[in-house]
Amino acid sequence: MGLKAYAIKNDLEAAASLIPQLKQDIMASDAESAKETVAKLRTHTSAARQASEDPLWTLTSGLPLMGPNVSAVSEVSRSADDVASLGLSPLVSVYGSLNWDALMPSGSGSNLDPLKAAAPSVASAAYSVRASAERLQGIETDRLLPEVAGPLHDATQELNQATSALNSAADAAYIAPAMLGADGPKNYLLMIQNNAEARASGGIPGALAVLTLDRGRLSLGTQTSASNLGSMSPNVPVDQQQQQIYTTRLGKYMQDVNLTPDFPTAAATAQAMWERKTGQRVDGVLSIDPVVLSYILQTTGPVTISGPELAAVQAAGLPTQLTGSNVVTTLLSDVYAKIPEPKLQDMYFAGVAKEVFSALSTVKGEAKGLIAGITQGAEEGRVLVWSADSAQQSVLNKYSLSGSISGPSVNPAQFGVYFNDGTGAKMDYYVKRTVQLIKECPADGYEQTRVRVTSTNNAPANAATSLPAYVTGGGAFGVAPGAVQTNIIAYGPVQANVESAMSGGQKIPFAPYIHANRPVAVVAQQLGPGESKTVDFTFGKIVQHTEPNLVVTPTVQHVKDVLLPTESPSCDAG
Repeated sequence: MGLKAYAIKNDLEAAASLIPQLKQDIMASDAESAKETVAKLRTHTSAARQASEDPLWTLTSGLPLMGPNVSAVSEVSRSADDVASLGLSPLVSVYGSLNWDALMPSGSGSNLDPLKAAAPSVASAAYSVRASAERLQGIETDRLLPEVAGPLHDATQELNQATSALNSAADAAYIAPAMLGADGPKNYLLMIQNNAEARASGGIPGALAVLTLDRGRLSLGTQTSASNLGSMSPNVPVDQQQQQIYTTRLGKYMQDVNLTPDFPTAAATAQAMWERKTGQRVDGVLSIDPVVLSYILQTTGPVTISGPELAAVQAAGLPTQLTGSNVVTTLLSDVYAKIPEPKLQDMYFAGVAKEVFSALSTVKGEAKGLIAGITQGAEEGRVLVWSADSAQQSVLNKYSLSGSISGPSVNPAQFGVYFNDGTGAKMDYYVKRTVQLIKECPADGYEQTRVRVTSTNNAPANAATSLPAYVTGGGAFGVAPGAVQTNIIAYGPVQANVESAMSGGQKIPFAPYIHANRPVAVVAQQLGPGESKTVDFTFGKIVQHTEPNLVVTPTVQHVKDVLLPTESPSCDAG
């Protein structure tokens, strides 16, 4: 038994030592080397499994003291071999058939057949790894020796991470070909959210375009602005809960569809508005912001404005070449300071979008960089996707890029803080914010948490005269030029209560609502130039005893600069 235990230990450690090499092979896109590494890895996992299935080893698993440990080692050996043979081997085989650069949407299209063909293998691998992870999680560890319990814990953690990644890969392989137009052209309404005028999901959707994907071939069609669509009469129907919180403007103006942080609602409303005004029914809605454009340009390289808006750009002194470094400042600040006419501003935005997507369609830049940039945008809530196909949307709803405020993508203990502009202008470019969760000691068996929101208006002291009226709003909505008015919307977890809002040590009034069984509090806040204010929302009766997380409106700031670490108190257990 001692010899067998030693042999199993050596084989499992040898297999584990090959994982870094396999990761390196995959990162280097070296499919042949990856296959060789997996073959070596399988030699060790197979040997460990065979040893653990020896009759003597199996008999020992029934003994009172050593039995649970022997059984645990056997299960780890079986799981390791299943992962290697049923998970890694088929994955590496299909990986070699995929050319990631060729799969990127482009002006010439891409062959999506290999991705479609790979979908069953990826789904099978995901199932095998998930089943192995569940078996290991089912092992009772209280009777295990530390020498067994430690490696078992590590193996379970590794498999859980692999399961999450493979489930995502399986979902992507399942829906991506169809969404990229493998079975026929797909048209998507592209909204570029302008963070200079805050909306709950990012910013006002000023620039609009139709993005077509046909067998991986990307093209940009009709371009316009939200203001050109005008108002809807009658309004597009929106559920009563959201109308109460965000008013009927949600279904009246394209500029206001994303007053709600629930992107599926905003996208479905935008689709209906687009169809009503243009007669074209789109297959989905995509949303990005200028920060995402900066991530894309970091990979594609600079783009040059050369369309009919070039003369106005040159006359205004705006850059004709946009890079990852200057695109955010140019689009969210300089364009308003230097071009007073909204129509010319819209032309400039349209020209920028055209050039950026032209760079994408000609595959300027390599796939890894583009994927990394878009992934970063998705993690920050800057890339949002909605599909009119219910089967595709049910898959998207599992992930944060769906922008849902309820459903499988939402942590049970999730808090949300969202911002809607009340100035009617572009002053949010100057506002800096931080948001923090402050956990308080439980009361009556329930969790309690404060959500602290600090906002600072960094506009110049003479903003009323130094900034254009189009940026300040010129007092049109009763907000003094240079000041910023914002509706701060705080969401708590399902079934919790919002109990109070405080600022400057005093309770302040707030509007309480319910959305998707989550408590909502809304506070209107106004900041003069240089002014800073903090609002604390207190949520109680929280039934979730899990670690909370926090989602915020993506702004001009990096999200990591907005989200502060959670504070936890030292509570007396007695």
